[in-house]
Amino acid sequence: MKHQGSTPGGMLKRERVREVLLDLIETRRPGDAIPSERTLCADLGVSRPTLRAAVDDLVTSGLLVREHGRGMFVAPAKVTQELISASRPLSAPQAPGGWSSRVVEFSTVRAGARTGRKLRVSPAAEIVYVARLRLVDGEPIALEHLHIPAALTPGLTPEQMESGFYAHLREVRRIRPAHAVQSIEPTVVTEAEARLLGVPELSPALLFDRITTDTEGRPVEYVRSLYRGDRYRVVSRLTLGAAAEHPAPTASRTAAWWGTVE
Repeated sequence: MKHQGSTPGGMLKRERVREVLLDLIETRRPGDAIPSERTLCADLGVSRPTLRAAVDDLVTSGLLVREHGRGMFVAPAKVTQELISASRPLSAPQAPGGWSSRVVEFSTVRAGARTGRKLRVSPAAEIVYVARLRLVDGEPIALEHLHIPAALTPGLTPEQMESGFYAHLREVRRIRPAHAVQSIEPTVVTEAEARLLGVPELSPALLFDRITTDTEGRPVEYVRSLYRGDRYRVVSRLTLGAAAEHPAPTASRTAAWWGTVE
């Protein structure tokens, strides 16, 4: 486990390389080229295998395209379907099982360009990076990469991240998470992710990307979560037609959280 001020470990290095590549993708248009692997390795100070693993992940996720003899290019934009209307709050029951968390890496680092935009802070601002396993009845089901503004949570510890982050924000920091925008995509796990999750390499998974804001509209976290495809699924309840205009009297009027979020 890494503590504040320690040298970033392998998990963080891979995450930072991925963030730089995503930043390149987000600032370009579909079909635009990105720098060669040799150039990126020199600019980022990482080995070719480390960079290639991140590129392979983004190719598999459909964000980059490799063309033999030509290089790497930004993939065509994906079609996005919103399952829940922005004007109608989400109500989700608690997911079954005994959920717990285990921190595997904990560091204070600079936000960087992409994460800074997500959290609306300067690229030079400090954030707390946390990699933690989510477990159900003691078995790993998800790997989360959390990015938290350090200014909002001075003195945050790994133990607090294991005992319930949202409860800590509400009860200790008096910060109330209120809204979240979350996307879900299919992917596969890398060798390092597979070891932590206890599944074979390239096993199917669900990738959750979420930004959470508080009641004042401040981003309190940016999270990328990888859930095992063999153990986790998402079910949406949709209200169709005239029923949408006349919700049942017992329908929830307040937003609830995914049962996995803590």
